[in-house]
Amino acid sequence: MNKLIGAASLILDDENKILLVKHSYGKCNRDLPGGKSEEKESAEETARREVNEEIGLNVKIEKLTGIYYDPQYDMHHFVFVAKNEDTNLKPKPNSPEILECGYFSIDDLPKPMSDFTYNRIANFLNSSEVVFKVIGPRQWIE
Repeated sequence: MNKLIGAASLILDDENKILLVKHSYGKCNRDLPGGKSEEKESAEETARREVNEEIGLNVKIEKLTGIYYDPQYDMHHFVFVAKNEDTNLKPKPNSPEILECGYFSIDDLPKPMSDFTYNRIANFLNSSEVVFKVIGPRQWIE
């Protein structure tokens, strides 16, 4: 049995605003661009592919910021800082899963957002080390 992994990217603009996508399903929440890996794909490759599929950007993975284990799904989620390789190219929804995307101030993040998304951003901002955390069921910040 293959272990499930997911990967997401923290992408900042020149003003240190963070790029978030708005999903077209569930609570239509804001999240980091990312998703589940495909067969024989590394976490880094997953992060790059998901950003491209969701918002049309090619990114360079710069560093790992956290690994989160979700026992409910027996799944590890990897979070990377990524940089847009073409600063002239602006993110835009590139998938039916994504309604909109944009950069948001860390001090004024949009809602609804899961505590999982919020905590991944906060951990990145508050720690210079890679964090490892076990997460529980999602709670919603409305």
